[in-house]
Amino acid sequence: MSAESDMEYSDNDGDDYDYYGEQDDCDMETVDRSKSDPEHFIFSCLKVEEVEKLLNESIELLSNSLQITPSLAKVMLHAYEWNAEEIINKYKENANDVLVFSHVKPRVPSIQGNSSRTVCAVCANTPPIHKYSALACGHYFCNDCWAMHFEVQIKQGVSNTIQCMAQDCEVLAPEDFVLSHVTKPALRERYQQFMFKDHVKSHPQLRFCPGPNCQWIYQAWVRVGARRVECLGCETLTCFSCGAPHHAPTDCATIRRWLTKCADDSETANYISAHTKDCPKCQICIEKNGGCNHMQCGACRYDFCWVCLGDWKSHGSEYYECSRYKEDPNLANDNQHAQAREALKKYLHYYERWENHARSLKLEEQTLANLKSRINQKVMAGEGTWIDWQYLWDAARLLKRCRYTLQYTYPYAYYMEVGPRKELFEYQQAQLEAEIENLSWKVERAETTDRGDLENQMDIAEKRRTTLLKDFLEFNTNNASSSKV
Repeated sequence: MSAESDMEYSDNDGDDYDYYGEQDDCDMETVDRSKSDPEHFIFSCLKVEEVEKLLNESIELLSNSLQITPSLAKVMLHAYEWNAEEIINKYKENANDVLVFSHVKPRVPSIQGNSSRTVCAVCANTPPIHKYSALACGHYFCNDCWAMHFEVQIKQGVSNTIQCMAQDCEVLAPEDFVLSHVTKPALRERYQQFMFKDHVKSHPQLRFCPGPNCQWIYQAWVRVGARRVECLGCETLTCFSCGAPHHAPTDCATIRRWLTKCADDSETANYISAHTKDCPKCQICIEKNGGCNHMQCGACRYDFCWVCLGDWKSHGSEYYECSRYKEDPNLANDNQHAQAREALKKYLHYYERWENHARSLKLEEQTLANLKSRINQKVMAGEGTWIDWQYLWDAARLLKRCRYTLQYTYPYAYYMEVGPRKELFEYQQAQLEAEIENLSWKVERAETTDRGDLENQMDIAEKRRTTLLKDFLEFNTNNASSSKV
């Protein structure tokens, strides 16, 4: 059974790299890390067989409690998001309302009787009466037409929501009714695969891993705010709440808006944003070949920032201005054309930094691979063990984790309203970016960097990251929870 995600995103919305560099066990965690790790989230990674067992337990519970067929239990569970207890309680109060809400019975009882089994309303043939079938709505059609109807629906990927063929009838066909008319083995198997996928997608505690050809399924109990889950199989980082690549501190609604905007405007941004830049001092063309944004011109040895082309020395000051977008105070008085130009300028400011960190992450994958190779060479040459050089590996993995978080701060900042909270966020964002670039510079020169200096920089960068997430990820989660009340 192949597991498919119910969401698709553009190439720029995240990648298959394990940017967090973690290989934690995906099973239920018993150690409470919520205080130290703002992204900590309890979840499980389940195999298909485990999920089937979990679903069957709910089906059996409901079937036995209400004395109904498992097929009808599946239809009702799908309608009530697999809340068996709610169905049982409501069924005891008013069984008819539950059956109507689940589309097992029609809202208005059908007055059609046995006379409808003289001529099939679809094919106009007159087969024997025993070759007619109907759902609870009482709309009879010949078995051949039912079989053709189901075959067409299944080939279109429909399973749980196959309706009666009668016009405006919303009654759903349960699994046993469908399979009694579908005889082709391949079609029956395909139908059951679609049923399983629909069951998982409709279950609030389950979500398919969106990794390519990955069959693992996440299980968790909360779908509010950005929730990080990591696949045990392919190590893909996903937001359990929305199914997008993990995007803290940006909330789910904002990242959806941002990815949609990037998909619409990315060609314009790619056209305007060059892949090479001129040295601001000697004007020689420079190509970026590493993840660090601290650039040094090979011709004049000038140190500058790749993002803003400013003097790198000024980036060591208390406030790291490079990441902050400055609004035009006279924008409200400008004409429509000027406002549109300013809007594009603002978007490009954030998009360029978003895309720059995405490219840096890919480049740092090569840095990580080179670092691993160098460590292996040193171990083989007798210059210590892997444990002796573990700090270099940890530094490179931390760099990826920090840069991944930093990348997703830009959509958040783009949609924030101007005010004290945005100023605080941009200040923390700037501090994080400054420490990341310092860490990146030292990681790329790890063998010549003092170990104590590197480990100190690691500690500073991680503290900047967790501080930002604690302040703004918690704020987003609380807002999402209050909006649901």
